[in-house]
Amino acid sequence: MSLGKRLIDVFFSVGCRRHPTGLVAWAILPFAILIAIWVIYAALFAIIDPLAHSIVFACGMLALLFLICGPTENSDRSKPHWTDWPMSALSLASGVYFFLHVKEIAVRITLLDPLTSADLFFGTAIFLLTIEATRRATGLGLTLIVLIFITYNLFGHHLGGVLGHGYISFTHFLDVMMFTTDGVFGVAVRVAATYAFLFVMFGTILERAGGARFFFDIAAVFTGRHAGGPAKIAVISSGLYGMISGSPTADVVTTGSVTIPVMKRLGISNTQAGGIEVAASTGGSIMPPVMGSAAFIMAEYTGIPYRDIAIAAFLPAILYYVGVYSQVHFHAVRKGLVGLPEDQIPGLAPTLRSGGVFLVPLAVLIVALLMGYSPNMVAVMAAISVVVVASLRKETRMGPKAIVMALADSTMLMVTVTAACAAAGLVVGGISMTGLAAKFSHLIHLLAGANMLPSLIVIAALSLLLGMGMPTPNVYILTAVLVGPLLAQLGVDKMAGNLFLVYFAALSAMTPPVAVAAYAAAPIADANPLKVGFAAVKLTLAAFIVPFAFIYGTELLLRGPVWLIAFSFGTAFVGVVLLAAALEGWFRGPLSPLPRLIIAAAALAFIVPGIAAAAIGVGLAVAAFMLNRILIRNPQTS
Repeated sequence: MSLGKRLIDVFFSVGCRRHPTGLVAWAILPFAILIAIWVIYAALFAIIDPLAHSIVFACGMLALLFLICGPTENSDRSKPHWTDWPMSALSLASGVYFFLHVKEIAVRITLLDPLTSADLFFGTAIFLLTIEATRRATGLGLTLIVLIFITYNLFGHHLGGVLGHGYISFTHFLDVMMFTTDGVFGVAVRVAATYAFLFVMFGTILERAGGARFFFDIAAVFTGRHAGGPAKIAVISSGLYGMISGSPTADVVTTGSVTIPVMKRLGISNTQAGGIEVAASTGGSIMPPVMGSAAFIMAEYTGIPYRDIAIAAFLPAILYYVGVYSQVHFHAVRKGLVGLPEDQIPGLAPTLRSGGVFLVPLAVLIVALLMGYSPNMVAVMAAISVVVVASLRKETRMGPKAIVMALADSTMLMVTVTAACAAAGLVVGGISMTGLAAKFSHLIHLLAGANMLPSLIVIAALSLLLGMGMPTPNVYILTAVLVGPLLAQLGVDKMAGNLFLVYFAALSAMTPPVAVAAYAAAPIADANPLKVGFAAVKLTLAAFIVPFAFIYGTELLLRGPVWLIAFSFGTAFVGVVLLAAALEGWFRGPLSPLPRLIIAAAALAFIVPGIAAAAIGVGLAVAAFMLNRILIRNPQTS
């Protein structure tokens, strides 16, 4: 095993996911269902104090996590270790204590009202349990980042210069982290306990009813018989499933288990098959209407309505998939890859008869969002609509058992996300206490000056760096807190700036060296995860450029005159397709090296907002294709 692989295993391996049996399973299952019912009740009736709701949810999830996540990969997967039970019980006891004292917590004055001995005990307990839960759920990588920030909070007063700060005692630290909404029970956990959980529930119910299979079949109907059909099916089906899952890893596991083997059978290499699935699945985090937890946190953190965020994100998400699809097409044609055999392609009419009802929940979701319903209510309405339309056919009908199991599955899926969100609260609270955001902005200003483009490049690199093994929501909230003030100082529009951060947080899921989505796809594809990650990055190179474009021209966020929006999207569309052609070396025929470089330059000019840039792009593209025609006809001159 290489040194790099060993280091990755050490820093990013997680505890085992248990599958308890017998009495233990019967104890865990009702608890998971109760948590789901609690979240639904809070969403429908909205009579629970938000802090109380976050406390019950977070502590309940911690208690569950210690029972279903072992401390190491080699732990017993059939039942919890005896030491896990006390940690689970302490999580519950702490939750009960905080819940019973939530009114006092809400009205107390931080740092002035002293903490009691019980406050200190249960606050310290949740603090330590959160760190251990984070290690089990996400690995040592995120845990070390959290510990570094905690160390900075408690000992940063010893530092001199711009990074130094005033003395913070452990009691002061606990006061902010556990007894305010700036810490563990802050924005990230609140989002996990509301929007994120409910949309995961919607996706889980849809999958159990057969929605994921319908997405695959409908993609096969329209793209299966074309060149590289299986790869195009992966792009379309993963994009459709990602619209409601919002999780790259979940998307890879769900659709990739079907699409990757089919791609391999029809001649696509293991690495390329994994990369296509990862690229297609990662787009789910930026594809409306459900854009994943990061977008929900953005809505909560910025105060921008989620509906407006989803609308603004639509065109950039379309460009993302245009780029992936175009490159898959050019790759397939260049390699001579064929489509699926005709007998493996379902008919349109049978597909719509068997699964067309699953388009109704998507319509309900989109219409309800546009009508201004809260995201919580939208998710519940969409989930109910799945159950209703699925009941119209015997094959998809969901009985009480299937619905209850979908609720339990939703809770299980959110366990690791909640631990990561609680850990994010520790970091965000620490940044708030120390004023690190202002210091960080100052450092970037020293590095990049007052120039917007260098600053944006540094911020994008920071997002990708923080995303090494860290969940997408954590990457967004850390960068939003650290560099959000700097984006405002640079005059960046709030919507554009925060979507920029969401995009790079999402892209970090597939960016080596620690590409979590690539690591999920690698075993299915039987490929090296690093190579899978690099293949995915090549397929989505346009996605690394488009966020810069909508910073400089918000027309891509559906802002401005209709003609200008149409013009900007049209030129960006052409640019994304040309970039895919340049990367693959094919556009209606092979491209020579020099024309490929010129076409890449033309693509960048098309993506950059503005009429002048588009005119330059036209000139470069025409020159490149004329030159390529000459070189192809006279190969001795190339």
